[in-house]
Amino acid sequence: MRRRGLRGIWQWAALAAALVVVAAPAESRAQIRSLAAGPEAGGPLQLAPDGTLAPTLPPAPRPLAQAIPAVPSGSVALAVSARYGRDFPPITGGLIWRVYAAKPDSTGVFHLIKEDKAAAPTFVLPAGNYVVHASLGLASAAKAVQLRNEAVREVFEIPAGAIRLEGRVGGVRIPTGQISFDIYTGSQFDTNERRPIAQNVLTGDVVLLPEGTYYIVSNYGDGNSVVRSDVRVQTAKLTDIVVTHRAALITLKLVNDHGGEALANTQWTVLTPGGDVIKESIGAFPRVVLAEGEYRVIARNEGKTYQRDFKVVTGVDVEIEVLAR
Repeated sequence: MRRRGLRGIWQWAALAAALVVVAAPAESRAQIRSLAAGPEAGGPLQLAPDGTLAPTLPPAPRPLAQAIPAVPSGSVALAVSARYGRDFPPITGGLIWRVYAAKPDSTGVFHLIKEDKAAAPTFVLPAGNYVVHASLGLASAAKAVQLRNEAVREVFEIPAGAIRLEGRVGGVRIPTGQISFDIYTGSQFDTNERRPIAQNVLTGDVVLLPEGTYYIVSNYGDGNSVVRSDVRVQTAKLTDIVVTHRAALITLKLVNDHGGEALANTQWTVLTPGGDVIKESIGAFPRVVLAEGEYRVIARNEGKTYQRDFKVVTGVDVEIEVLAR
């Protein structure tokens, strides 16, 4: 394939690859969940004995050996496939292929010509120049392709791996829905301000990412139990990440006597010893997840204010009673 005169296309391809990773979290998240669900949901993914990502589909002919369909006059067949790297077999699921025009229109938009979700599709296109983009979760690769007379085969290398996340308090797994994860590129110690590339990832989700270093912000509940962790994504490997929180679930009650009924319509404020507000709420039985440490709670009811100091111990979920006296 001749590349002379395609400098602008290559620049566009590099830019497109970078933009898709950052700008398509919603689509990628839907794909992440289907991959975690298995082949019934359209996403084959499991672990091989050596810990690498492996397909769950039945054995099939290698994508590069597929038959080229009948091609009308003036058109050319483009067969594409992808792999994690030169030493890896073809990827057999979870891919999204897009073919774009090589030049933008008068408004500067590169038009999408074709899209396919097969593992190794063959596109039949009029002779000419195109940019082909392959995405796998949040990882992607792009190539400029020139089609002339003969069929063209292109193999895309997507050096990607995956992480699967869960949180625990001590040895107890935090239930799904009570914890979420945000993923950022680079290390937590980098000083540059960044936006997350994936938000509100849930326990058990499999996130496909380009090989590299990332940091994860884990939020348990809506209080102050936040943990930051650096992780390394390796090509073709699924890494299980367990984030341990030192926290507990606290239920607050304003009562007239120990063990009495909670008073309704109570306004609550939870503070640190230094006076920083951690959580505000209204109700008889508010619940809040708090990191291990010492706190002060203030309860307001019918124009009166009550308070109490208390301590949170990791894994010890308790009721904190504040006496209305």
